[in-house]
Amino acid sequence: MGVKVENYKKIDKAIEKEIKAIFQDESRVLTEVQDLASYSFDASFGTYFPEIVVQPKTTNEVARIVKLAYEHVIPVYPRGQSTCLSGGPLPLEGGIVIDLSRMNDVLQVIPEDLIAIVSPGVLTAAIHSEAEKHGLMYPPDPSSSAVSTIGGNLAENSGGPRGLKYGVTKDYVLGLEVVTPKGKIVRMGGKTVKNVTGYDLTKLVVGSEGTLGIITEATLQLIPKPLATGTVMAVFDDLVKSGEAISRILTSGILPSKMEMMDQECIKAVESYQPSGLPVDAEAILLIELDGSEQAVEEELTKTKHICKEIGARDVFAAQDPKEQAELWKARKMVSPAITRIKPTKISEDATVPRSKIPAMFQRLKEIREKYNLNLVVFGHAGDGNLHPNIVADKRDKEEMKRVELAVAEIFEAAVTLGGTLSGEHGIGIMKAPFMKMELGTDGLELMKAIKESWDPKNIMNPKKIFADPDAEFVLEG
Repeated sequence: MGVKVENYKKIDKAIEKEIKAIFQDESRVLTEVQDLASYSFDASFGTYFPEIVVQPKTTNEVARIVKLAYEHVIPVYPRGQSTCLSGGPLPLEGGIVIDLSRMNDVLQVIPEDLIAIVSPGVLTAAIHSEAEKHGLMYPPDPSSSAVSTIGGNLAENSGGPRGLKYGVTKDYVLGLEVVTPKGKIVRMGGKTVKNVTGYDLTKLVVGSEGTLGIITEATLQLIPKPLATGTVMAVFDDLVKSGEAISRILTSGILPSKMEMMDQECIKAVESYQPSGLPVDAEAILLIELDGSEQAVEEELTKTKHICKEIGARDVFAAQDPKEQAELWKARKMVSPAITRIKPTKISEDATVPRSKIPAMFQRLKEIREKYNLNLVVFGHAGDGNLHPNIVADKRDKEEMKRVELAVAEIFEAAVTLGGTLSGEHGIGIMKAPFMKMELGTDGLELMKAIKESWDPKNIMNPKKIFADPDAEFVLEG
């Protein structure tokens, strides 16, 4: 597709001089090996050094860099804080990494219009904080929001626990400013809720993982913050039963804002890491958050507790105040750091299935865990079917990693077979690219490639992401 990788031009001294001429401050152009090393990895696998790193502060600087790269046929890789779990910002072919984290000067909330205008380097948590000052809420809440940038969230179409009720990032993007692969600055969408002028380029760019352009500004939709919240913890001795409870609650007329699940291995890991009184003998716990008016929350809390008991929960606990709610959710947030104490290598997946298939997916995960004899823990946003099967292993153990690769392939196959998808929020990047054909089929994948080629005929924009090499195999190394 597009230009062959061997035709990419290497950055020589003359091109380096051109790049530095774009920036008044040459300290924002990094060429030393120790600096490049900091940009050679993300939160997934593999180490790939860029040839040069630039830190633009303006859209004009981004456009000039991309235009130069297009003229010389040099690959470019947009990057935020690199919390990506699928290899999205990795510079596989060297080239230029464009660090957008320093483009963080715009964070403007306009309460009258229920919008926020933001630069790509603004932290997602800062948007949450600023919106709440006006009694508003920006619903997408990825677990990495304290450290991830909104630009990265937009590129990956991030979700989070509130996705069950409120949707994901793309559902709150009204407009974008984008630098195209040819270095042109284009505005898409706008500031209005209704906008049906032509093709919806805004939605196309969100989730394109930097393969179609670089987002330099976004206009986000905000909503009124709910007046009250309530949290229920339900304890189950059967993982599949917890999945049945999820389905029953969602078909009862209740739509929780969050519905999270932790399996027994998660519970044990959290209690070992930071004890909080979780039942380590339980096979699963559900954490359910309800929001709305005080009366509605109270009624739904009662109904939710009743349903969980009816399905077979051995214990159901409702938090009595905001402090108790915070303690329950703190345990869920501790899962990722806790499970890495079991073994050093964490493979984080997010295969997603229709809600009705959650019990069946739980059963398949149990079978895969036993088949490959792996430390496979399950948690995630169970209410919308977005499960996070995590495998903890040791990448130095080659035999174990081969079993991990086989298990991950079966996890993806199980999700797709059950009518689901390879990714609910982590993106495709390089980790899932070899499996794209499984979900989309040959014709669907070719249509996506045609869009990529029409936007980026020289294939300079984050190449080898989403679309795997034809002969590529899935391996957890780099």
